[in-house]
Amino acid sequence: MAKRKLQKSFWKKPEGVLGAIVLGGLVIGTGILVSSVFGALASFAASPIGLGVSLLVLGAIIFLAIDKKSRTLISYMYKSAMRWITGLFIEMDPIAILRGYVDDLKSNLRKMNRQVTQLRGQMHMLKEQMLNNQKEIQSNLEMASKARDNDQQKAMILGSRKAARLQESNAKLANLYQRMEVMYRVLFKMHENSEIMMEDIVDQVEVKEQERKAIRASHGAMKSAMSIISGDSDKRRMFDEALEAIADDVSQKVGEMEQFMDMSEGFMNSIDLQNGVFEEKGLQMLEEWEKQGDSLLLGEYKSTLLEEAKDDNNVLDLDSPITKPEPVKARGGKRGNQYDSLFD
Repeated sequence: MAKRKLQKSFWKKPEGVLGAIVLGGLVIGTGILVSSVFGALASFAASPIGLGVSLLVLGAIIFLAIDKKSRTLISYMYKSAMRWITGLFIEMDPIAILRGYVDDLKSNLRKMNRQVTQLRGQMHMLKEQMLNNQKEIQSNLEMASKARDNDQQKAMILGSRKAARLQESNAKLANLYQRMEVMYRVLFKMHENSEIMMEDIVDQVEVKEQERKAIRASHGAMKSAMSIISGDSDKRRMFDEALEAIADDVSQKVGEMEQFMDMSEGFMNSIDLQNGVFEEKGLQMLEEWEKQGDSLLLGEYKSTLLEEAKDDNNVLDLDSPITKPEPVKARGGKRGNQYDSLFD
């Protein structure tokens, strides 16, 4: 997972939005102020002392605009100020944000587990209904055949038509079952991947919280500013950016997880197996999701899941329990983590 791909620019973050508003206000305010006192400034600049002061101010502005270190320092101080102000109203601590996502994931995993169980029950009922329909189709076809042999035209027509209606119903139910199988496989895999992601976040929070305290203690605001002036990287800010990148990534994945859960819940609630009724809208939403690109939570495995659901030889085991996945091992036998590369 590339670090650059996950990180947001400053202007796309909450503090960046505030910074843009404040910067715009400063530009407009300065313009209004200069225009209102332009006459007085012109008179002041006309005197020898005023001209000297004006040239000094102009020279200072030009120097700050040209000097890279000065621009970097001013930018750092401005961003830090905007970050501090934003932190008064919005939670900015990435550790606290990640802990909040752990709570969300725990709640979502419990809900997803219930959805998998409910969907599994519906699929068992649907298979039973299709099997009963098939038995009744066979029975009606046999009755129609006997009626034809006995020249009972009316009984033959009724038996044939009933068998045809049941065959048509089973074709619709088979299509519904395939869609439900896609949903089941996706929910099952999302649950597994979310379990891994939650373990990774808990692991990162436990390990990185202590590292963050040590870095913040040894790299205060002044030292960070001096590092910026000297052209070195700000280790304190880079560490926080890595944590923020994790939080952004998890935020998108949790959002996708909840969106799919809402869609699947609406789809399941629209199914009335007793009367063989289901809403087409639910199927359309699922089909639209299938046509979308790779899933953030499933990755490239999404296409594999869809292929497995359409493969008649790949029989789904509805009795397979949701188990906690084994942690991934990194080199040296230590537990691997999908976010470790962000801190390299």
